[in-house]
Amino acid sequence: MKTRYEVKQQIVPGPKGHWLQGNLPEFKNDPLQFLMNQSNQYGEISRFRFGPFQQVYFVNDPVLIKEVLVTKQKSFIKSRDIQMLKTVVGEGLLTSEKEVHMKQRRLIQPAFKKTHIAQYAQDMINTTSSYIEGWSNGEKKSITNEMMNIALGIITKTMFSMDIGEESKRIEAPMEAVMKLGVKRMRSLITIPLWIPTKNNRKLKRAVKELDDVLFSIIKERRMEPSEHTDLLGILMQAKDEENGLGMTDKQLRDELMTIFLAGHETTANLLSWTFYLLSQHPEVDEKLYTIIEELTQGKPITPELYPQLTYAQHIISESMRLYPPAYVIGRQVEEDIEIGPYQMRKGDMVLISQYVMHRNPTYYDNAEAFIPERFEHNFIKTLPTYAYFPFGGGPRVCIGNHFAMMEATLALATIVQKYRLTLSADHHTVKPQPLVTLRPKRGLYMTLNNRK
Repeated sequence: MKTRYEVKQQIVPGPKGHWLQGNLPEFKNDPLQFLMNQSNQYGEISRFRFGPFQQVYFVNDPVLIKEVLVTKQKSFIKSRDIQMLKTVVGEGLLTSEKEVHMKQRRLIQPAFKKTHIAQYAQDMINTTSSYIEGWSNGEKKSITNEMMNIALGIITKTMFSMDIGEESKRIEAPMEAVMKLGVKRMRSLITIPLWIPTKNNRKLKRAVKELDDVLFSIIKERRMEPSEHTDLLGILMQAKDEENGLGMTDKQLRDELMTIFLAGHETTANLLSWTFYLLSQHPEVDEKLYTIIEELTQGKPITPELYPQLTYAQHIISESMRLYPPAYVIGRQVEEDIEIGPYQMRKGDMVLISQYVMHRNPTYYDNAEAFIPERFEHNFIKTLPTYAYFPFGGGPRVCIGNHFAMMEATLALATIVQKYRLTLSADHHTVKPQPLVTLRPKRGLYMTLNNRK
């Protein structure tokens, strides 16, 4: 009997769509539901249109996903929306392609080795602890904003050795402006060249220049210091190309710092926000985690050495990323005619892959819509096809900071849970995911802080 990959299929199924707009209106109205519908109706692959000419393939099968991200990844480049970020991050890991990307990744990889990441653990704990010292019992907080501030504090500390306070404000204000305006540019259907002095273009260029001035001044100060630093910037500055022995230029350093900021702080903040929302809906999981933390710490503060023992906290983070992956979709543009499985794709076509949809596939997950951290016990991930669970992407472009993010989220979660139980108010608006560049709770999360003791 022939497998489905031995039978050539000429036509990929999919909805017809409007003659001019294609399926863009339905997609823009509710991207997650649109892709879920595609999965439910058409299975492993479907095709639709954005506008009159842009063919889009939604790949929804672990074997086919592996072809796109790994075995045939050289036939694809990043999608248009990510390319739009070059005006902000330059040629960083997120936007660079081919040989440039491979060369930069080799240079940066040492900064994210587990041995280096381990030394950041105390900074992650201290930053979180310091921030929540300002919390009070019974206080109502925007948890989405609070997690954003904590994540920003951690990345600022681990990257530049800056503490939360006036010094880090040099980075925070222009970075926030760049993020908002850069995201707006990514989402626009028509991209207006930066040289045209529209209001948003002027604001974006001003914010990028302000941030550049800060980053280049920090780099210049570091270049003049005789001693080496062990923070992320210090390790990046020590990196040397294995072919010519040269380190990164100031421009390369700037591009990578911008990329790490953009890719590494909003994603973790949203992950923590979703995790506290899920815990508020499942108090028995919250209580179990608190009990485990108390047994491990005996009431003392969280320490880096406890990280390997915080397995239940790690399962909670993994399950949170399954249901609400911050990176919920991956876009690729076909650079040359290619076959994926039995399906033919043409140069210029777009490919979409969704972690959000795949992570809810009942083929691989029992009770797929339910929050069950225990499912990740006993090496559950190893029982799945490789690309049935991929919150950090995959292949040569897998998130370089995946171990950093996992440790950061776990330690921040444990540090907060040890002190507070967070509850969603009874009159809270309906919580829905909002798929922007990352998956965030729409209209934010407002929760009440409750002292543990």
